[in-house]
Amino acid sequence: MPETMIPILPTPAIDPTLEFYESLGFEVTHKQARPNTYAVVERGGMRIDFFVLKGLDPANSYSSCYVLVSDVDAIYEAFKSGLRAALGRLPSRGVPRIGPLRDLSYGVRQFLMVDPGGNTIRIGQPIAVASAPGKGIDARAEAAQVGRLERALEAAITLADSDGDHEMAARTIDSAMADDPDAPAVVRVRALILRADLAVRAGDERAARALLKSIEGVELTDADRAKIADELRRAGDVAEELARP
Repeated sequence: MPETMIPILPTPAIDPTLEFYESLGFEVTHKQARPNTYAVVERGGMRIDFFVLKGLDPANSYSSCYVLVSDVDAIYEAFKSGLRAALGRLPSRGVPRIGPLRDLSYGVRQFLMVDPGGNTIRIGQPIAVASAPGKGIDARAEAAQVGRLERALEAAITLADSDGDHEMAARTIDSAMADDPDAPAVVRVRALILRADLAVRAGDERAARALLKSIEGVELTDADRAKIADELRRAGDVAEELARP
């Protein structure tokens, strides 16, 4: 039998947590009330155990785990579909919620999900990272060509998704957009979509609508759209969130 590590995460109440994971396609394979409340959910090769921690505030939980999968796109779509069916919407703020799927510069494609207990579940898949043939001087030259806004986007994504500091992420983008007005169209659209996403998470739906509307006037080639397909899908999710009653 291969070595296996199983996360055991806290939750203030077991039933809402189990219902949440069942909506994602997990099966409850164990549940007990005595001598302590404990449960297990499984989906394919994923297993998470839970115990009840009385007094836990999900909004201030720091519990987390990382799940490596072989097809993160399929998992992401399945989770979104399950949440829409169970909740009637795609939760992008508060607890529980699910974040965007994106490629990260350090070689993973991942998304973050927060369950009803406040546990942050990172689900990802390693990807190949493109590099300059000679690295060294070529790589430094390529990095030097990256504009202020593009660098700020990487920082804002980390602030928003990993640190949960949406306010600082928004300020980072706003400052960089003002300082880098000549950034390529594809980079500006990425920034506008992330900024709209952050506005929704902050409850500023009016600003989010205005930001999405501003994207309509930006001309993108088919190659541009293919390059930022993840961001454009996220814009659709944000628009869906704004359209619900």
